[in-house]
Amino acid sequence: MAFTDASLTALRVFREVAERGSFTAAAAALGYTQSAVSRQIASLERAAGAPLVERRHDGVRLTPAGRLVVRRAAAVVDAVDAAARDLAGLPDGHGTVRLGWFASAGAALVPEALEQLRRTHPAISVTTREGSTPALVRALRAGTVDLALIASAPPFRPPDTETPALHVQTLTERSLAVAVPAAHPLARGEYVDVADLHGQRWIAGSRHEHLMGVWPGLDERPDIAHTARDWLAKLHLVAAGCGITTAPPSIAPVLPPGVRLLPVRGGPSERRRVLLARLPHPPSDAVSRLSDTFREVALRLEMDL
Repeated sequence: MAFTDASLTALRVFREVAERGSFTAAAAALGYTQSAVSRQIASLERAAGAPLVERRHDGVRLTPAGRLVVRRAAAVVDAVDAAARDLAGLPDGHGTVRLGWFASAGAALVPEALEQLRRTHPAISVTTREGSTPALVRALRAGTVDLALIASAPPFRPPDTETPALHVQTLTERSLAVAVPAAHPLARGEYVDVADLHGQRWIAGSRHEHLMGVWPGLDERPDIAHTARDWLAKLHLVAAGCGITTAPPSIAPVLPPGVRLLPVRGGPSERRRVLLARLPHPPSDAVSRLSDTFREVALRLEMDL
């Protein structure tokens, strides 16, 4: 079979695998069995005459041929979807931006930017999805999001090693902080000394993100009392006196009553960046408008902190 005979279904499945980073996650997202996903990828590889993914114990990684195909697959799938919208008499989506964002960005930055965009450019429609930074980078490469808010920690390497390099702009850079109950002994001062973090009970992220929420570089096995992926749940657990957690300063506008957000002194500076990333081709007008709005809102939030 020639690659020109590859099915649209196979291209959709391949794009999902590229974005999700594993056959299992792609199957769950599409409602397929894992074996069905494997068959579609195998048929596409036969048509391409080359492996498109490197199968690893922790998921899959695109080969050079796979990176080429996923860019073309995204364009083909998007073009077919646009034709379907045209035939159905639906909006063509030129004023639509697909935005991805990491969890804490959804606390203040994303809602404020979308509210401002509705006021200044009401014709632009934005759809959003939350994801981890690695997942959002894969989504950009796969063409399923147009713009992504991602996080970066020292030494601030590029989001991935693929070419062409993503277009990345730093929106904010601030030091990580600690959220503590207002009645906690650590809340008595205006900052927390890193030595005082020893022996604390932590509220951390869930599953593979369990160390998110624990102070980086802590030279002891952390006592993780609770795990939660949702930021609001974490902060309310802090308010209830169940433990402490790390948090970016940008979360300050939505702190529940009974929580103090304090800087940490006495150790290496734990800087964190919020980045705006997209593919390097010229952006649409809608993507440019939303990018400008994020820059304005990020600057305003910085001044308010």
